This record gives sequence, structure tokens and C-alpha cells, in this order.
Amino acid sequence: MSALYGLALIGIWLGLTTWFWKVWRRVRAQPDANRGAMDALGILFAAMWLGVSFWYGGGRTIYYDTQVRELCAKDGGVKVYETVKLPPDRFDQWGMVKPYLPTQKENALGPEYIFKSETTYYRKGNPEMWRAQYRVIRRADGKVLGETVLYGRAGGDLPGPWQPSGYRCPEVSQGGPNVLLKSIFVQSTGEH
Repeated sequence: MSALYGLALIGIWLGLTTWFWKVWRRVRAQPDANRGAMDALGILFAAMWLGVSFWYGGGRTIYYDTQVRELCAKDGGVKVYETVKLPPDRFDQWGMVKPYLPTQKENALGPEYIFKSETTYYRKGNPEMWRAQYRVIRRADGKVLGETVLYGRAGGDLPGPWQPSGYRCPEVSQGGPNVLLKSIFVQSTGEH
């Protein structure tokens, strides 16, 4: 289905390009036409047509993915400022600290810790670009125990019946909220 859609888009693009070419040739062939001016306008229009075609055909995703990579290189990823040792019964079978209830927002980690998340949009629409920051704060003294920062892009592809593409840095498996929690909260071995 998507291959047929892609071929249809290419066919429309080629049809429009051919139509523009024929119109330009017909106008340029007029006896009273200034050929130098018509050639300059034709070159200008062709450059704009190719530039817009490239931009909407994939250039936008390349541009915003590059911005995501650059921003991520500056401050993306997990930073742990203090680890907290907890007894083994405070962890579930996957090694995640209990309680961890993401639907509880700031209270997701219970009464002892604040789990803050903040998303800043650099661009909304199509494509979308954002920065997501997650922090764990100890309620008793307000100290930030750790944070993780993710950057992402969604959309910017040719329109169609498919799911829009996306790009994140770092990958959620390397820098998402779960990685942050597993990096801050570690199981104590019972040894002093």
C-alpha cells in the first residue's frame, strides 16, 4: 500500500515538473518574450521547486535530526548525583523501585521522593521537536538525586497513510526515566 502511495507521489511530482517545464517553454517561445529574463526566471523557479521538493521529501527530518543530535551531545543522557541504597523488598521482579506509579506524576515514587518531568517544545506541528527532562528529588532536603534529558523529533515525513517517523537521543533504553530510576535506586546487599 505505501509503495503504491510513494509511486503515486513520485508520479504527481514528475507530472507537475513536466507541466511547469512545458509552460515555461511555451512562454519563452513567444516572439515578444525576453529570453534572458525568461531563462533567469526559469532557473530561479527550478531551483525553488527542487529545494522545496528536497525539503518536504526528507530534508526536514535530516535537519531536525541533526539539531536533536547536537542538543543531545550538550546535555542529553543520565546524570546521577547521589545513589540511594534500598532493601531488596523495595524492588519489583524487574529491578524497578517500588512504588513506581507513573500515573501519579510527581508522587510516582511515594512520599519520600518527587519525580518531576518537564517537556519543552522547540517546535510544534509537523515536525515536532522537544526536550524532556526527568528529575528525582528527595523531599526531606530538596536535593536533586539525578536527572535525565532526552531530545526528540516526530514527523516531518511526506504525508501518507503510515505512522510518522521519529528520532530520539539518547534512546529511551539508554537514557529514559526507567534508566534514571535504576541508576539512582540500588539494592543494598545487607553488608555494612
